[in-house]
Amino acid sequence: LIHSVDSIKLMDEIERQAEKHNLDMDILIQVNISGEETKSGISKEEVEDLLKYAGELKHVKVKGLMTIAPKTDNSVTNRLHFDNMRQLFVDIKQKKYDNVNMVYLSMGMSGDFETAIECGANMVRVGSAIFGARDYSQNK
Repeated sequence: LIHSVDSIKLMDEIERQAEKHNLDMDILIQVNISGEETKSGISKEEVEDLLKYAGELKHVKVKGLMTIAPKTDNSVTNRLHFDNMRQLFVDIKQKKYDNVNMVYLSMGMSGDFETAIECGANMVRVGSAIFGARDYSQNK
C-alpha cells in the first residue's frame, strides 16, 4: 500500500511499474487538508480530478486517503482538520468513483493519533512512539 500519491505523474509511474510486474498496486491519495506549505499532498479541491483519472487505470487501485496534520500543541485545530478529512472520505465513498474503494483513512501520528481515531482514522502512523524520535544529526 503506497500512502502518499499526490499527482497524476506519480500515479502514471506506479501504473507503469505495476503493469511491468503484472500486479495491482493499492494506493492512498495524500491530501494536504490543512493547506500548510510544509506538507505534501494535493488540495481538497484537486482530489476529484485525481480520482477521476484513477478510474482510467488498470493496475492502480485507490483504497483511501491519507493526511499529515500540522505539528501543533492545539488539538482543537487538528481535530478540525481530521474532521474535514473524514467528511471528504465519506463524500468520496458516496460518489462511487470507478476504481476507487474508500477503505482506509490514514491520519494521525504518534503525537495526535488518539484525536485522529476519534475523528474516524482507521490507520495511524506511530513510528516515533515505538522507535523513538529520529536522529537527524547523522544526515549530513
